[in-house]
Amino acid sequence: MSELHTLPTLDPQTCERARLSRDARFDGLFFIAVSTTRIYCRPVCPASPSPKRENVAYYTTAAAAEAAGFRPCLRCRPELAPGNDAWQRGDHVMTRALKLIDDGLLQDHSVDALAQRVGIGARQLRRLFVERLGAPPIDVHTTRRLLFAKQLLTETNMPVTDVALASGFGSLRRFNAAFAQANRVAPRDLRRKPYAAQGDSLMLRLHYRPPYDFHAILTFLRGRALPGIEVVDDESYTRVFGPPDTPGWLRLSAWPEQDNALRLQLHCPQPAQMLSVVTRIRRMFDLDADPQAIATALQTTAPMRASLRKYPGLRLPGSWDGFEVAVRAILGQQVSVAAARTLASRVVHRYGAPLSTPVAPGLECLFPTPETLADADLNALGIITSRAQTIRGVARALLDGRVDFRVDQSLEQFVQHWVALPGIGEWTAHYMAMRGLSHPDAFPAADLILRRAASGDGSTLSTKALTQMAEAWRPWRAYAVMHLWRSMSQPAKLPAATRKRAVA
Repeated sequence: MSELHTLPTLDPQTCERARLSRDARFDGLFFIAVSTTRIYCRPVCPASPSPKRENVAYYTTAAAAEAAGFRPCLRCRPELAPGNDAWQRGDHVMTRALKLIDDGLLQDHSVDALAQRVGIGARQLRRLFVERLGAPPIDVHTTRRLLFAKQLLTETNMPVTDVALASGFGSLRRFNAAFAQANRVAPRDLRRKPYAAQGDSLMLRLHYRPPYDFHAILTFLRGRALPGIEVVDDESYTRVFGPPDTPGWLRLSAWPEQDNALRLQLHCPQPAQMLSVVTRIRRMFDLDADPQAIATALQTTAPMRASLRKYPGLRLPGSWDGFEVAVRAILGQQVSVAAARTLASRVVHRYGAPLSTPVAPGLECLFPTPETLADADLNALGIITSRAQTIRGVARALLDGRVDFRVDQSLEQFVQHWVALPGIGEWTAHYMAMRGLSHPDAFPAADLILRRAASGDGSTLSTKALTQMAEAWRPWRAYAVMHLWRSMSQPAKLPAATRKRAVA
């Protein structure tokens, strides 16, 4: 998936049909610029009447539209559009660069440093961005920050100074100038009545492309929730994050009053961390996925077609922190989900960092750091010796840089580095890539439940046979995993030996 021609391109006819129908499935996949108004919109813009075809141009990104001199629409608000993860699949140099931009690399580093990380020259990187996205890397980065600032100004009562910090501007003067240039209006002039929030938290809309099965993600996370760190119920996901002395918390729930949106209630004591927190929660709940592209790739086998019809909105549940999911994956080797959660809860209770003041009911501590677990006595918690050694070994490997959760590394590189550690096999490495990196093509093929579910007749495929079958599902094999697990989610359908191989 590294060739340039595999990257997405715009089809004007498809864009035109989506624009005229206001099809929410295309929201965020392209933007509509109107030459007579010099405004760019989302495909779902409610403005009427629709502009004439000869006055319309289509752009792959908001940054491209702004680079061409268009400003964001105040009605459909492009800052609310879900991201386009078509650019985030595979291991193309631009994919890796965009992941690094989303991860905040250009906040403190230059485009030259970005180019060095992805292994090409800065001039070549700029050329690729302009050719494919219509704007150079720094413009993509700046547009992302300004659109986030626009959402904060519109939906919250944060002071403008804090909005500037939250969107990555160290200087209020630079923020005001950049914002006015992009929006043709001063930041203060966009103020609206904020959504109601409790105490010092704020409320934000997080949009997605339908269909989206929020309940399925909550169900998956609820069975793996860590007491003291996370609270998951039928309606919401809540967790604590940040340093123990100034922790933040968030709560994500459905928003029935808003089309295709979730409600994020957020308390973030450090405004400069807010954009990274929102980016992380979007990735964790897979809010930028394109269900149409995924379904097209997966519907090559009968069991998968049936699952797609039955569960059309399944997404890939990520994780908040890579080390958390690594420990969980190790504890989940050859045991049930419930048993792994029990062991992980013991680790948190013994070695988690307690908060000086609990931020909310059920949120009392942070997950232990690699420094804490590198020499921890885990055998005393009922963890068998081999897995205790593996957890300590992983903690040390993370500390000395032998492994990491860098978003720009390829799946092959990630798996290769992790399986070199004692106690980490292909299954564990792919599971960590699926949850810790949110890699859409991770595929733990040795999983017994997957091999049984994919057969379609009650038999169990070999790992080799399942791997060959899954080639047709690239680059979305991780979504196939979620569908196969969902199809086998009733314990009564599984023999006891198979249930023991449930994932962590």
